[in-house]
Amino acid sequence: MSDFPKELKYSKEHEWVKEVDGKYLVGITEYAAEQLGDIVHVELPEQDAEFGMGETFGVVESVKSVSDVYMPLAGKIVEINSLLADNPGVMNEEPYGEGWMVKVDATELDDLEQLMSADAYKSFLAEEH
Repeated sequence: MSDFPKELKYSKEHEWVKEVDGKYLVGITEYAAEQLGDIVHVELPEQDAEFGMGETFGVVESVKSVSDVYMPLAGKIVEINSLLADNPGVMNEEPYGEGWMVKVDATELDDLEQLMSADAYKSFLAEEH
């Protein structure tokens, strides 16, 4: 299992959150991408859509399965990663970089306190297996 970027926060559903200029990028973890296998299609929400913490905001389809993706913090979608429409495999190659899914304007910053640090997420994965 690889290291997880320390500056990110992680959910139990295997999403990550990174603050960028007061907004939050959201994607799936490298662990999730590895479990899914080769990602072939991604469904993302419309810009300006609003979601509560834990709500389904997208779908990731791989050669092995179809998985819902859950919003790790409440907010409004201010940007979607249009790169994923033509190149969903970037989520496998760069899950913490170019493979981000949406940028969110958070409405409940308290939600961040419920997410895990990199070390806590690593421990969580170890307990699951």
